[in-house]
Amino acid sequence: MLLEFVGGLVTDSLALLSDSGHMLSDTAALFLSLIALSLSRRPSTPRLSFGLRRFEIMAALANGAALFVIAAIIVWEACRRFADPPEVASGTMTLIAVVGLLANLLSAWFLMRQGDVKNNINVKSAYLHVLGDALGSVGAIAAGILMSLFSWYWADPVISIIVALLILRGAWGVLRSTFHILLEGTPESVDAGAVRAALGRIDGVLDVHDLHIWTITSELNSLSCHLLIADDRDHQDILQQAVTLLEERFHLGHSTIQVENSRLRHGELHCQAEAVTDAGT
Repeated sequence: MLLEFVGGLVTDSLALLSDSGHMLSDTAALFLSLIALSLSRRPSTPRLSFGLRRFEIMAALANGAALFVIAAIIVWEACRRFADPPEVASGTMTLIAVVGLLANLLSAWFLMRQGDVKNNINVKSAYLHVLGDALGSVGAIAAGILMSLFSWYWADPVISIIVALLILRGAWGVLRSTFHILLEGTPESVDAGAVRAALGRIDGVLDVHDLHIWTITSELNSLSCHLLIADDRDHQDILQQAVTLLEERFHLGHSTIQVENSRLRHGELHCQAEAVTDAGT
């Protein structure tokens, strides 16, 4: 990061400066991710029944938002340079960008080897930050080669904008996932319709209602529902079948199930989404 920052000032390369700025944000992002992972392991308390596990999602949200801000700054500066592209010391710039690329690839390899970059949204956001840095270095190398061979100094801001757009693409995926979790949306890995149908096929279950499936944090999904059963059936037997089904088939180990029969009276519990689905069916 320091090498690219000093090199960007010396060579007057926006591509290097933008990549070093991105690395600076990544240093903060990775540190924030590390704090989030540490806090998520703390035990729950009477006041925080899930502990600080949701902090991991908040860290991912902050990282995604930071990527948007960085990309906007890069695009703004690149547009300013189009009017009068400065002459860049392309040879030195290319050499520095190669060093940056090697450092970023090493960081990405470490995250892939030591962390879950597919399922853990916090680690994934950190991984995307590092990949964004690597893309920035690749762009700087490409711009340096073009300027060395053809003196196309406009390549520096062009490559910077392309890298910024690639950063935005990754940032949008992180923000979309975090917002979905914070809105208590159904996890993408779980089919709510299939869960409802499977519970409804348990012998003795007459109806499944007030079904909610959401994510607490990465790799921890929760479910709650009501099962209406026949009056002559054993509550505990059906409850055990439901719990086993959710764990083995849908990997939902944290479930809260209310088993009830015709003698129970309560108000309307069906959520609007269920009502719409039922009406459509």
